[in-house]
Amino acid sequence: MKDLFDLIGRILIAAYFYYEAYDSTAFFDATMHTMKEYNITWKPEFLLVFTIVFLIIGATMILVGYRTSLGAIFLLGYLIPITIIVYSFWNDPAETRRFHGFMFMKNLAIAGSLLYVISHREGKYRLRRLFQAAKISRPDWKKV
Repeated sequence: MKDLFDLIGRILIAAYFYYEAYDSTAFFDATMHTMKEYNITWKPEFLLVFTIVFLIIGATMILVGYRTSLGAIFLLGYLIPITIIVYSFWNDPAETRRFHGFMFMKNLAIAGSLLYVISHREGKYRLRRLFQAAKISRPDWKKV
């Protein structure tokens, strides 16, 4: 049961970040405009494309269970700065303070789940285990 919950958890974490990548791609111009509102002016188009690629790579690594710690680090590298920049509820007017406070705490919870992924090995349902089951091994480059 633990392995099944591990798989479901990885699917849900990956789904969140896939959606972030989709939303940033589908609303590319709107996202660029939002970045300018938050004074992100250093090569915003490059940063956005870089972010989308890292979101997809990190989410895929977590989903398939291959080098999940590295994938989680990629996603934390996105999540923490965005949370601090966008949901700085302590600087917001009273009308948006409550909503941004909830969003800030939600992102902290997601960051916690990524830290959990980093600190635990992958479960039974992971890509590396499938390779082991299929007896696919690394080539021995010394013999070549």
